[in-house]
Amino acid sequence: MKQEFPKGEIKSIQGRSFVIKGDDIDTDRIIPARFLKCVSFSALGDQVFADDRKELKGNHPFDLDQNKGANILIVNDNFGCGSSREHAPQALMRWGIRLIIGESFAEIFFGNCLAIGIPCLTSSKQEIIRLQSLVNENPNQVWHLNLKELSIANHKEKLKLNLEEGAYKMLYSGKWDATSQLLDEEERIKKTMKNLPYLNNFK
Repeated sequence: MKQEFPKGEIKSIQGRSFVIKGDDIDTDRIIPARFLKCVSFSALGDQVFADDRKELKGNHPFDLDQNKGANILIVNDNFGCGSSREHAPQALMRWGIRLIIGESFAEIFFGNCLAIGIPCLTSSKQEIIRLQSLVNENPNQVWHLNLKELSIANHKEKLKLNLEEGAYKMLYSGKWDATSQLLDEEERIKKTMKNLPYLNNFK
């Protein structure tokens, strides 16, 4: 099945959630360094948390049948710390993650996620633990992110979330998506190119 990636304005996300517990989960755990030699990101989804999954022999959250098809990841504090590799959010996205909610995120990881349209929203430690418990109690429940309200809800629970203003505006307006913005301006780009003397003075 062809995988759909984020594009344009992101105002809502819905889907099933699952939990990765633990503080300070770094990018080397998310995608081990040996996979950074790839020439494209396309195969990284299969390698996300590769070493942790090997150690847990099929019992890692990314291997459990109940989590297949889930697209919302609930984490704890300082998720994505360590080296600044963009491969980490790329691997998560290509596995199927479209939204991450946690106590806090490493700054560069947060920026790399924003650049590919994965919102990273936060809440207090108490609320994250509550959300993780709700998710673990019923992995099949569907959650709905409302970006405008900065909230996530199921059929009976609703939790408030936080997102810094700059990231909120980029996601809500679609300005995080530089490629789509360029494609939308194709005619203006062509017109500008025609008027550039160093592109048109050669016969």
